[in-house]
Formats: sequence, C-alpha cells, structure tokens
Amino acid sequence: MPENFNIAETLMNFIFNSVVPYLWRIIGALLVLAIGFKIINFVVKKLTHSKGYEKMDTNIQSFLGNVLRIILKILVIIVAVSIVGIPTASLIAGLTTCGAAIALALQGGLSNIAAGVVIMLCKPFHIGDFITAGDVSGVVKEIGLYYTSITTPDNQDVVVPNGNLSNCTITNLSTCATRRIDFDFNVALQSDIELVRKVLLATAANNENILNDPAPEVMVAGHGSAGITVKLRLWVSAENYWSVYFAMYEDVKNSFDQFGITIPHQQIDVHNY
Repeated sequence: MPENFNIAETLMNFIFNSVVPYLWRIIGALLVLAIGFKIINFVVKKLTHSKGYEKMDTNIQSFLGNVLRIILKILVIIVAVSIVGIPTASLIAGLTTCGAAIALALQGGLSNIAAGVVIMLCKPFHIGDFITAGDVSGVVKEIGLYYTSITTPDNQDVVVPNGNLSNCTITNLSTCATRRIDFDFNVALQSDIELVRKVLLATAANNENILNDPAPEVMVAGHGSAGITVKLRLWVSAENYWSVYFAMYEDVKNSFDQFGITIPHQQIDVHNY
C-alpha cells in the first residue's frame, strides 16, 4: 500500500463523488413524486368541478377522471425515474414487456375494461336507471372501468363485471316515461262478458295512477275448460308500475265478488312492454 494512501480521505471522496449525488437524485425523485401527485389531484379536482365537465354524461365523468389520473401519475413516475438516472427508454421497454405479460394473464380483466369503455360510449344505461341484466335487477349506482355496481330493490349492492353486461340482454326500465301492464283473469264460462268488461274498466277508472291516454282496454284472450280468459291492458307512469300492479289484483277480486263474477281459476300473469 502506498505511503501516502489515506483510507479516510478515499472514503470521503467516494461518498462525496458517488453517494451524495445519487442521494440528491433520490431526494429529487421523491420530491417530484410528492409534488407531482399533489398537482395531479389538484388538476383533476378542478377539472371534475368545471362547468364543461359537469355537462358531460355521468358515465363519462367517472371514466374520464380515473383514466386522466392514472395517465398523469404514470408520466410523473417516468420523470422521477429519469431523475434517479435510470434510462427511460429501458424503463418504457420494461413496462411494455410487463404490460404484455399482464395482458396475457388478465385477458378476462382486459375484456371487462374494454366492455366498460363500450358501455361509456354506447350508453345503454345511465347511473340512476333501473335495469334488468341477466338475473340481476336494480338501480345502477356506479359504472366503473371494471365493474358496474347495481342496487337491488331489497337494497343489496351487486357488483357485475362489465364483460358480463356487454354479453347479455339489458332491459332498461327507466328509458320510457310510461309502461304498459297486461293482466289475465279467468272467469266462469257462463259469465256475462260485457259485464266483466264494464267491471274491469270501472275498477281501472277508480285507480288514479292509471292513465286515461292510452285508455284501458279489455278483450277476450281465450277460453277453455277452466273458463274464459279476459285480458285487461292499461298504461301507467313508470314510477307507478308496481303499486298499480299489486293493487289491481286485489281491486279486481273485490269487484268480481261485488258483482257475482265467478273466478274458477285466476292465472296470475303479467307482460312488460
């Protein structure tokens, strides 16, 4: 070992020439991350409260806010990594390779995301709509990139993958302001059809939630050994559908009893249009 070799001096030179600059880079990267994320949250918050943003469809609002936040944070991370000294080209290449591997492993998940984008663009339903999709019925609570949250009539939250929604028939019960209800009632073969018609129309007229335009209709829908099937067709506002649906069965039974109309067998059936 040379006589003029000084271990302490060499160590100090190494620290000041190699370690300290690297530590400053790390500190700078951490500051970029901290400040960058705060700026992103501020910008996204300002955007989501802007007048132009509020005019957008609620589906697009949620989607756009999440995507914008993710993209901006990825850019900040790339800048922070470049400050540390890692080549961004190598980083992007690595991210691309990892992304391809993840894409192969999560094909189902990516299909859900793609389906979420389709739902956002095609708008088969909106937040607040009452829909039936497969075996799930309820009010749409939230539409995300991956899942759609639906609140059922008995107040349960059901999370449905967007891929499932895009591959099934969706009935949107909130699109139209009015809905039609068809009731089928069986009466005895010897019943006076004209009397049955008048009783059904009078019963419908007594329910203030039933619309007069289009007017209720009564027609014979069939007959057999069990009796005559009489169909009552009426229109209601969408929000009054279920109250009218349940009330009419009770009201018709009471009216038939009052006028001596016999019900040999009541076929409870309803058709939604």
